[in-house]
Amino acid sequence: MTPPMAPVAGSESPATQAPPAVLSCLTVLRKRADFLRAASGLRQGAAGFHLQARARRADESARGIRIGYTCSKKVGNAVARNRAKRRLREAARLVLPLHGRDGWDYVLVGRADITATIPFDTMQSDLIRALGRVHGSGS
Repeated sequence: MTPPMAPVAGSESPATQAPPAVLSCLTVLRKRADFLRAASGLRQGAAGFHLQARARRADESARGIRIGYTCSKKVGNAVARNRAKRRLREAARLVLPLHGRDGWDYVLVGRADITATIPFDTMQSDLIRALGRVHGSGS
């Protein structure tokens, strides 16, 4: 299998180019303490996942959006958990740069039998709705 051809510099207009695959504004949470702090913050349920969010304090690093993903063994075996987390990562990559807030931590918690099977566009719209409710601008 050969990789796709890279576009020649200047061959596409900036409006037709796809967004970069990796966005620098999202930082992944890695420490348990960060997950625990997010769990004690605001919560919003959605059909395919559970959102936990909190605004970081002034003495913490206040720049950028930080995101964490978790799926317990209730979600399924390792294959099911990894699929659910991959879907959560992609939804967050597409939605958070537009609808997330700078200086906030978010954790997406997968739900058993739903996160891996819900339609992806539904997952994205649920994440937008959950973020709006957490930030007080949604119904």
